[in-house]
Amino acid sequence: MTLRPPLRIPGITELPPSATGMRIGLFGGSFNPIHAGHLLVMEETLRRLELDALWVLVTPGNPLKDNARLPSLAERVRAARAAIRDPRIRVTGFEAAKGFAYTWQTVRFLTQSLPDRHFVWIMGADSLADFHRWERWRDIAAALPIAVYVRPGAGRRALASRAAATLDHAQIDEAFAPTLARRPAPAWVYLQGRQSALSSSRIRAERTP
Repeated sequence: MTLRPPLRIPGITELPPSATGMRIGLFGGSFNPIHAGHLLVMEETLRRLELDALWVLVTPGNPLKDNARLPSLAERVRAARAAIRDPRIRVTGFEAAKGFAYTWQTVRFLTQSLPDRHFVWIMGADSLADFHRWERWRDIAAALPIAVYVRPGAGRRALASRAAATLDHAQIDEAFAPTLARRPAPAWVYLQGRQSALSSSRIRAERTP
């Protein structure tokens, strides 16, 4: 198991509070920076999945990306909190305190330590297209339901991806999205809806002199 050195920052790396039976969305990423497209996905998945809460998991760094110029975890967590107004959405950098390097570690910890919560992993369609590259992606899909939200230009690639083909038997219709959180894994839904063309990489490129 690959672990990073634990990094504990008061007010940044604590796990959000929750209660038995809650339906909780997990939306992970670097959020460098957070933008309106992220907020749209949060709003839509909260509503469409009928979640009680959504946890924004700000990662120490993406193993599939160059993190050399990544702002500090505390800076990104604070920026995300400043951008979010819905009290049901909580932002945390708790993965750093656990030393987690991969999503499967986060998912295993949460589902095992809080087995009486109903977690749903939330990702954009662009992430589904590359999901087969994630460390132990099959274990993630077997551990909790997944909601995939449409992204401009990524739909065809996502639905033709290796992960989508492998999990084809577990896909449910959008009409049943409110039931996803309580379904046994593997189960996933592809959500169509409002879209934003914004991306963190484009915003960073525009900021670079």
